Amino acid sequence: MTAAVPVQVVNRLLGGLPRKLRNRLLEHCEPVDLDFGDVLCERNQRFQHVYFPVTGIASLVAMVRGHPPLEMGLIGNEGMLGVTLVLGVNSARLRAIVQGAGIALRMPAPQFRRELRDSPLLVRTVNRYLYVLLTQLSQTAVCTRFHHIEARLVRWLLMMHDRAHADHFGLTHQFLAHMLGVQRSAVTIAAGALQSRNLIRYTRGEISILDRKGLEAAACECYEAVVDDYRRLFA
Repeated sequence: MTAAVPVQVVNRLLGGLPRKLRNRLLEHCEPVDLDFGDVLCERNQRFQHVYFPVTGIASLVAMVRGHPPLEMGLIGNEGMLGVTLVLGVNSARLRAIVQGAGIALRMPAPQFRRELRDSPLLVRTVNRYLYVLLTQLSQTAVCTRFHHIEARLVRWLLMMHDRAHADHFGLTHQFLAHMLGVQRSAVTIAAGALQSRNLIRYTRGEISILDRKGLEAAACECYEAVVDDYRRLFA
């Protein structure tokens, strides 16, 4: 199903390109609706399309037999899904599943490879984003290993808030538990602690951000590290 792209929200990766190159890429893109739970690519399968999220959000999850998926990264309108094509790697290493419904611009993977072949500037831009994404993946691994659940939840909420274009988004404790790799009870306790400090409000599967600055103060260093990398490379 296709949808109109809101003019007030753009994909920042495309938006940072020179107009001529951006318009050429947009000619080969189509707007598509991303519904919660849609699988955009499976691990070890070839990319059929690349996606430039506009209002939608994709979660990159690692799959281990016998365990629920574990989230490793988020992609919103700051980036793209399918970035490893710049390395000549045509298959996905992680499953990508829609975590925030919205709109994305979709381009066939073969066309994107042709655009990379014809534009050194596009290659440089995509390489910078690839670095940012790799930083996010490695920082998530460090955060999962060394930081307690409340700090990890705060980091995740801030990352979602950055990409959601709204102060509220639908999430269940069970879904959050899967994404963070913990028991549901741990998420309930951590979310309850944040709610008691009036940082968030959680009701019936919906989380509202009440105090952004308070969440930033409660976050571990992992959130700021990833944000700083993006600012430095895409300022």
